[in-house]
Amino acid sequence: MTSPLAGAATNRRKFLGLAGLSAVSVAGGGLLTGCGEERSGSGGTADTGKFADVLPAKGELPAGLPKPDLPGVKPMPDAYSSFPTNLVDAISEKPGTSGKEISALTPAWGPAPPGMANNAYIQAINAELGTPVNFSTHDGLTYVDKLNTLLGARDVPELLCVPQWEVDRLPRFSDATKALFEDLTPYLAGDKVKAYPMLATFPTEAWRTSVWNGRLMAIPNPTDGPFAWSFFYRKDLLDAKGLTYPKTIDELFEIGKQVTDPRKGVWAFNDITKMVAMLHKAPGSKTGWRLKPDGTPEHQLETPEYKQAIEFMAKVFKAGLVHPDVVATSGGDAKDLMESGKILFLQDGPGTWQGMQAEQQKITPTFNIQPVPIFSATGGDPLVWGDWEPISWLFIRKGLAKERVEELLRIINWCSAPFGTKEWVQREFGVEGKHFTNPSAPAKTELGFKEIANQYFFISGRQPVIPPAPETPRYVSELVAYNNAMVKYLEKDPWEGIKIEFPAAYKAASTPNEDKITDIVRGRRPLSDLDTLASDFRSKNGGDEARDLLAKALSNGGK
Repeated sequence: MTSPLAGAATNRRKFLGLAGLSAVSVAGGGLLTGCGEERSGSGGTADTGKFADVLPAKGELPAGLPKPDLPGVKPMPDAYSSFPTNLVDAISEKPGTSGKEISALTPAWGPAPPGMANNAYIQAINAELGTPVNFSTHDGLTYVDKLNTLLGARDVPELLCVPQWEVDRLPRFSDATKALFEDLTPYLAGDKVKAYPMLATFPTEAWRTSVWNGRLMAIPNPTDGPFAWSFFYRKDLLDAKGLTYPKTIDELFEIGKQVTDPRKGVWAFNDITKMVAMLHKAPGSKTGWRLKPDGTPEHQLETPEYKQAIEFMAKVFKAGLVHPDVVATSGGDAKDLMESGKILFLQDGPGTWQGMQAEQQKITPTFNIQPVPIFSATGGDPLVWGDWEPISWLFIRKGLAKERVEELLRIINWCSAPFGTKEWVQREFGVEGKHFTNPSAPAKTELGFKEIANQYFFISGRQPVIPPAPETPRYVSELVAYNNAMVKYLEKDPWEGIKIEFPAAYKAASTPNEDKITDIVRGRRPLSDLDTLASDFRSKNGGDEARDLLAKALSNGGK
């Protein structure tokens, strides 16, 4: 999505390299190899426009689906303000036939849900599937560690969810896909996907990202929004102080000072470094790159905009505007701080909005979280980081019998039924009267919140739309308005349509660089260390190697 220094929408995980992956590496040292692909050093590039022969044919959505009533500015998805009164039964036959338990690993954020034996939601969906899926859910904050262990040991489940932001953290991941996962090209390319009609409805661009080594290796879970970060504020608390959201970088600092009151246990911010870098228009494409006027790739570490952002953040920390729990740790529990009113501004992923509003308004009826409209810290139009990469990819373990792979694909197809179908409601909400109430505007019960943790969502994909959110009636229209206003400022990616596998040394430097930036903004290292960091990035940490790779990608990728 964006730079390892800039972050991704939910990427607060620490990088851990694939130690021992060399055992599964193929010749070429982590190269993408296949049609339309260009080798370069220890990384590789691929022109996704040349993948047509391995991509699924585009299919039609099931007949009778409702029409959206809140249009998104393309390519933003459309939205629905209410649930349909009549649901489509998209899949009539049970997809599972063997009854043999399926092993799956998916991420989960928040309290871990009960396992299959003690989870009525999983049991109910498994009954619909005909073959049980036994989920191992792992903490999303340390999911990359789990991936590292599994891939290094060559011990993967039948279904493995790999979030997009974690792929950016895993050196030589293309080698792992070739060694450990099933080639899905023979099952899904062209008209073969018609056996799995829900999968055929996915955007073609999402399928293009699912090719490694010239073969279709995964099933994408297409994103319903491109934005890497949002910057939220407690509107209810600012209103009470007679204040509003900042519209300039100077206002951001001044409002931060006005709302910070350590005697009352209130501070302005969590660590907002990534958002401030974006406000200063530092680049975010392909892990933080852009092109200089002469056409040379330039990383954010090397730009004056990024340096200005770091200088501003050092001032914010020095002024004591960041909650001390955040200062003392890798980030603290910033959501809790926002919910309790101990901070009034929160940098986090866009997905925070609806969930926090729905939960906290039950406790505080006046609770109102809103995104700050993005502005430019340096004048002119703002710049918004983001891309259209899938949320995650689902891989199938290599070496399974053909019949088993087909059964797994049927299971995934069922889980991928779109909004407006009975299957979608079951996947999202479970059993009526047990996991949710009011089918015309489903609301999860306490059991629903306890047992449902997106387990089946992470072994699926879908045609992206924004569904209604009955618990927060204003949310969908507010989200669509925000999306439509922000998308016109989305950063143009010079390497759009080119798949990049960065050199291992470049990826491995990600976390050490982040740690050094953290030390600089928090005053533990001098600002002058930023210049040293940029120099080391070029000469020692794969920066120049990555630059050469990106330059070749443009010269040879037809862009």
